[in-house]
Amino acid sequence: MNADVMEIRPMSGCGESVRREAALVFVDGFYRELSFLSPDRDRLADAFAPMINPDAFWLAVRNGAVVGILACSDRTKQAIRLDRERMRKSFGLLKSSIAYRVMKGEFVKGKWYPEGTGYIECVATSSAARRQGVASALLRFVLQHAPYRRYALDLMDTNTEARRLYDKMGFVESKRVREPFGRIKGFKERVFMEWPGGKSDWK
Repeated sequence: MNADVMEIRPMSGCGESVRREAALVFVDGFYRELSFLSPDRDRLADAFAPMINPDAFWLAVRNGAVVGILACSDRTKQAIRLDRERMRKSFGLLKSSIAYRVMKGEFVKGKWYPEGTGYIECVATSSAARRQGVASALLRFVLQHAPYRRYALDLMDTNTEARRLYDKMGFVESKRVREPFGRIKGFKERVFMEWPGGKSDWK
């Protein structure tokens, strides 16, 4: 087998040791948003690793290392289970309080969607594996294999690269909502998209 072949697998079957690897990729992907807590990537990964819900995540693994992550949550499970006390111990009272308030709604997805809808979130690629098709492979695999009838997601209005990917995969925009704390987060609107099906239509 070619050592460079990438494999997509559910995180739930990978054991506890992979959690921090996934957290490092999470930090890589969202460092701009997380860096106000700490510029130290290892510190961020140590704090968020226990909050990752392995039952919601899928991993892209290449050469034995996690190079990409994608979460698919639903009405009954969250991808990231925010822990206020852990955040306080890791980042101090002031920063953790601000972060918890801003992030609380970020990781409670899909509550308004009907049963059977998967909510795509936390899509991230390690800095060393960018622009190598990792996110596309993860999304395609999850849409084929996750046990949902339909899918939804949201993204920042400034994230044009992700928007191109979701357009290509057949997601369609359903609405836009002005973002609370937009000035802090660095974007004005959150774009909501839904995937009605049609796997054979992918390009």
